Amino acid sequence: MYLTGFADEAAKTIEGQIKATRELGWKYIESRGVNGKNLHDLEDADFDHVCTRLEESGVRINCLGSAIANWGKKIDEPFESSLAEAKRAIPRLQRLGTKLIRIMSFAVLPDRGPEDQMQEERFRRLRELQQMFADVGVTMVHENCMNYGGMGWIYTLRLIENVPGLKLVFDTGNPVFSDDLTRPRPYPKQSPWEFYAHVREHVAYVHIKDGYWDEAANRQLFTYPGEGQGDVFCIVKDLLAHGYAGGFSIEPHLAVVFHDAKLTSEDDIRYANYVEYGRRMTKLLRQVKASLKG
Repeated sequence: MYLTGFADEAAKTIEGQIKATRELGWKYIESRGVNGKNLHDLEDADFDHVCTRLEESGVRINCLGSAIANWGKKIDEPFESSLAEAKRAIPRLQRLGTKLIRIMSFAVLPDRGPEDQMQEERFRRLRELQQMFADVGVTMVHENCMNYGGMGWIYTLRLIENVPGLKLVFDTGNPVFSDDLTRPRPYPKQSPWEFYAHVREHVAYVHIKDGYWDEAANRQLFTYPGEGQGDVFCIVKDLLAHGYAGGFSIEPHLAVVFHDAKLTSEDDIRYANYVEYGRRMTKLLRQVKASLKG
């Protein structure tokens, strides 16, 4: 078991991301972006620079949080952009020695119901992507986000059933903010615990996000881990109790630091947020382990 995170929430540059990771005493970064670009979209010279800095620091990329098949890609549009991202990602994963890649299952079609989402085409595309990564020894993990699989646990299990070899990255916070399309209208928000309990055996990786849905303001609010409605403590405890040995990757999404008025610049605030979030996640993990021993 290890801790990692989307260090682009700490800093835009690879140097800043490495600094935050080392301050936390961690060895890994889940890379989503460097200077605003995904690793599979960086120019060759910029990617070389990232590799050099990583090699010098001893920090590694444990997972590529790719944009492949994400909520910005439509299932009724050509597949080529996602295929191109996958083809660019593979040699970079190989150079980094990274064995995990996060993908999604294309955006939900807003003008159609949950049973009319071109699911067979989604399955076909994900099978092709799965085969591409399996062929080079990389595990493809699907995130329950704003996509077909994120509509509810039933839809994630359909992906598992129809895409042999597919594994999951379970995000604790996404269900809090997502409509549960497994239930009748008006759709309630999802239960993180219910979603997790149905997909647990397929989880190979975990994103730690927390928060709550503000009904009055009709918006999502993010919190430190364990302080929201993401059932973070219970899910982490259950995973460890069942022998989970994978990664916990923090994804804070916090905009401000409330406890330190001395921080005024955006860069300093985001860096401090990330490090504080990581420390609190480390503390939560210690508490979970203590409760298991007790």
